[in-house]
Amino acid sequence: MEIKKDILWRVYLCFIAMAIICAFIIGKAFIIQQSQGAYWRNMSDSMHTRIEEVEAERGTIYSEDGQMLSTSIPQFDMYVDFKADGLLENNGKVFKDNVDSLSICLSNLFKDRTAAQYESILKQGYKSKSRYFALKKKVSFDQYQQLKTFPLVRLGKNKSGFIADVQNIRLNPYQLLAFRTIGLERQNAQKVGLEQTYDTLLKGTTGKRLVRYEGGIAVPVNEDYDIEPVNGKDIVTTLDSRIQEITENALMKMMVSNEAAHGCAIVMEVKTGKVKAIANLGRQSNGAYWEDFNYAMTPTEPGSTFKLATLISLLEDKKVTLSSNVNLEGGTWQINGRTVYDAEKHDAEESYTNVKRAFELSSNVGMAKLAYGAYASNPSQFINHLKALHLDSVTGIDLYGERPPFIDHPGSKYWSATTLPWMAFGYNVLVTPLHTCMLYNAVANDGVMMRPYLLDEVKQNGNIISEKQPAPIEKICDSATLAQIKECLIGVCSEKGATAYKLFQGTTYPVAGKTGTALVADGKKGYGAGIYQATFVGYFPADNPQYTCTVVIVNKPHAALIYGASVAGPVFKEIADRLVTLNSPQPDSVRYATVQRSDSGYYSYAGMQSDITSILNTINISYTDSAKTQFTKLSKQQSKPVLTNMPVTNNAMPSLNGLGLKDALYICENAGLVVKVIGVGKVANQSIAAGAAIAKGQLIKLELN
Repeated sequence: MEIKKDILWRVYLCFIAMAIICAFIIGKAFIIQQSQGAYWRNMSDSMHTRIEEVEAERGTIYSEDGQMLSTSIPQFDMYVDFKADGLLENNGKVFKDNVDSLSICLSNLFKDRTAAQYESILKQGYKSKSRYFALKKKVSFDQYQQLKTFPLVRLGKNKSGFIADVQNIRLNPYQLLAFRTIGLERQNAQKVGLEQTYDTLLKGTTGKRLVRYEGGIAVPVNEDYDIEPVNGKDIVTTLDSRIQEITENALMKMMVSNEAAHGCAIVMEVKTGKVKAIANLGRQSNGAYWEDFNYAMTPTEPGSTFKLATLISLLEDKKVTLSSNVNLEGGTWQINGRTVYDAEKHDAEESYTNVKRAFELSSNVGMAKLAYGAYASNPSQFINHLKALHLDSVTGIDLYGERPPFIDHPGSKYWSATTLPWMAFGYNVLVTPLHTCMLYNAVANDGVMMRPYLLDEVKQNGNIISEKQPAPIEKICDSATLAQIKECLIGVCSEKGATAYKLFQGTTYPVAGKTGTALVADGKKGYGAGIYQATFVGYFPADNPQYTCTVVIVNKPHAALIYGASVAGPVFKEIADRLVTLNSPQPDSVRYATVQRSDSGYYSYAGMQSDITSILNTINISYTDSAKTQFTKLSKQQSKPVLTNMPVTNNAMPSLNGLGLKDALYICENAGLVVKVIGVGKVANQSIAAGAAIAKGQLIKLELN
């Protein structure tokens, strides 16, 4: 029994000893991992060097008129090596002599801490003898330039220990302007737009450097081993910032006023195929609009603008002439168990008409009857014409993300007895707005179809190293057909009763174009959701075409305005009006605000009421104050200065003419507008007309005199 107890005692003792040893080992492992882990990892890192890549400075994207659309700007993370030779000499005399004044400078520059707090932080870092002490991150270039002049820092890297880690960040100076087309390059995110398409040109060649990691931070070891990166090339696009701004503002106003779901507008230079503007706006959950998707390169059922392709086919095959008779059947036509409807009913006199008039009235019945009568026995002949117009393939624009169109053909599972007549007026086909623009541009360009493109030049260090040339594809029809097509497109905008007659009535320049209204499907709800797509496409001036423009807007369900002439048409007209005016020579007198005294003694000034009254009181000029608004106008009335109201709201654009830049910026930024300023002085011109609807994030350009 005694032996048994003796054995058990020894076993228990061994067990307790082993338990204590195990607990000690586990505790020590925990302490090493949790408390001392960072120290030992840093120690390991500091004993190893490695080669890491250094990103090159990314090239800049410019508009054709020289504006920066996307560029890289340097940003600096500031660190201090408190083991730098200069800081250790003479027991840290240089550090101790400069820390007070340096702390004051840092506090005044960054304004995020007091001088005492900065001094405490610097002294803690010095005491810890950290090799890579993080002082301040995301320092701007201007701040960095000031920082280099501060006490201690100005002694240089070796004596001060200050190290700048440069990071390049990508910036779109114009923000919303062509945002989706330009794209945005970000780390760990999918590139889009031109940033993606020309990534190999823009990104340059990465360099290499030898580094040692301390505290998770890469510290350069020896600059003799560094391979410098080669900066990326700059690209100049075909986009024109003025035309883009005009296009985007015109589209934005209609989108906001009609609460549309999404839309796009494209402006193309007729002779070259250069895309001068491409705007894409989608309604966000908060009701604002943003360039969230490239709708210009997304296929949809085009509606009546597709009737141009149908008419080209009929005229090329000599199936009809413009004077051929067609019965519009009062606006409804039964075919193979389905009914074709026109947007409006026709009386008996109007129903019996010719091909030209049917096109001007945008009659679905007329175009469906003509196509069915001509091609019912051989629909492939019609499909071949559509292929010859390149409506079955991508446009080939130099921008990633273009989706292919869809043109059905006889024998496919989607082909039915009503496919052909419905295709004739733009249903059962899918084409992009860019396709539509390219086709109408071919008509404007004497029948020669041009491939749309966005890259104009590639530059390196300011020197042009390559240029892109216009690329004609082929002629879409013979000269006789072309003349008839032009006559029809001009008639749509000029003949009384035509779909765009009222829109362009009284316009001082000729326009050729076509309206389009299509009922579009909405997911599971199909065509019953009451969503209409409004389109207008055309070129101007019709007698000497300079630009082709396509506007496509998808309205909200059961919108008040749905038709191409009333939704997309006004956007087209505003763009055309502005571009025609922009390209016309103007006298100097219209470029300057009327703020100077003339021979008659008339004058007019504008500004904040408190500022103007303060000046008048200071110089002892008597005046009549009739103003009750924050901003006021001062003018001469009956030989005496009079202050009158200058109403300002955040919903409509006020007239800024004559305001100084400070007051103009105050008004615009309070309304949520993004402002671009050209020149100095007082406001002489504004890109958004007075009285126009405005929305947050919209760009406005102010020209000063």
